[in-house]
Amino acid sequence: MVVSRRGASARAPRTKFESTPSSRIVIGDCVAEMSKLEAGSVDLVFADPPYNLQLKGDLKRPDESHVDAVNDDWDKFSSFAAYDDFTRAWLLACRRVMKPSATLWVIGSYHNIFRVGAVMQDLGFWLLNDIVWRKSNPMPNFRGRRFTNAHETMIWAARDEKAKGYTFNYEALKAANEDVQARSDWLIPLCTGEERLKDGDGKKVHPTQKPEQLLARVLLSSSKPGDLVIDPFNGTGTTGAVAKRLGRKYIGFERDRTYAAAAEARIAAIEPLPDATLAPFMTAREAPRVAFSELIERGMIMPGARLVDARKRHGALVRADGAIMLGDKVGSIHRIGAVAQGSGACNGWTFWHVETKNGLKLIDELRAEIRAGMAAG
Repeated sequence: MVVSRRGASARAPRTKFESTPSSRIVIGDCVAEMSKLEAGSVDLVFADPPYNLQLKGDLKRPDESHVDAVNDDWDKFSSFAAYDDFTRAWLLACRRVMKPSATLWVIGSYHNIFRVGAVMQDLGFWLLNDIVWRKSNPMPNFRGRRFTNAHETMIWAARDEKAKGYTFNYEALKAANEDVQARSDWLIPLCTGEERLKDGDGKKVHPTQKPEQLLARVLLSSSKPGDLVIDPFNGTGTTGAVAKRLGRKYIGFERDRTYAAAAEARIAAIEPLPDATLAPFMTAREAPRVAFSELIERGMIMPGARLVDARKRHGALVRADGAIMLGDKVGSIHRIGAVAQGSGACNGWTFWHVETKNGLKLIDELRAEIRAGMAAG
């Protein structure tokens, strides 16, 4: 049996828009159901479409035992042309609901990812990266006639070539990677153990359930708390589970009611992480500006106080107007810090300290206290 997945026409009526609660699964054809969402309302799309494996029969090991592979009707198409038409339909539906700054992730195997990538480019998506998901525990090639298929490919793309302002949490990714740029090859194991959803007979609910670790890296790299994430092929809800845990809003689309029921139960059991652990990583340039004079105005440093460097080799007097004085030189914390060191420039926030009863305290720590109050307010 071949299942048509094209869904509604691109001209389907779109005058009635549905609200988007924090997390929900819509049962139905993704193209038809996405037409009910407001245009330009989605921040991130993650899509795990059918692979179109073209299996001609049961997959068996050399000992003739059965391999639990993907042989479901939803992965069967009458031809490559039919698969391309299906791909074009769901990508156009995604593109319509994406914000100008939104991005799209698509994952696939060698069976389909190249066809999907070509259609994406034909439709105007702008490819940003291809990510290789290297599986640390891949399924072996049982007959020894090919290389072990140990990876899948993800394409990350902007809505169009001129897209600006898309989310890429570069600094957070780098900090988590021991201050080294995050790479495009990700070593992550297949979904196994307790994370793998199983039915009452102990069988896998879904044959291609993705690991939460993979989706966490996708969402942490290219979305922010509060963003709306959608998944046209919800399956057992890995994207939704991770989105809820990370404080993102979520809509998943799924035609199979068994998958949808398993996903709803899974997502309902998820507890979001504390807000403090999800706060966006803020670079120095992105942080709200705090002038040194504010420390004086708030009474955190008093006029007449003495600022010193870490080794107390240099001391500067704090003036009431927010400038500091070293000998006969008067200027900002940065200029006077440079003068003290005999250098062309200085970050005064990380050079000067104030003396307290508990020892020296970097004035940058006082600035951080003010910024924390701004965020809380």
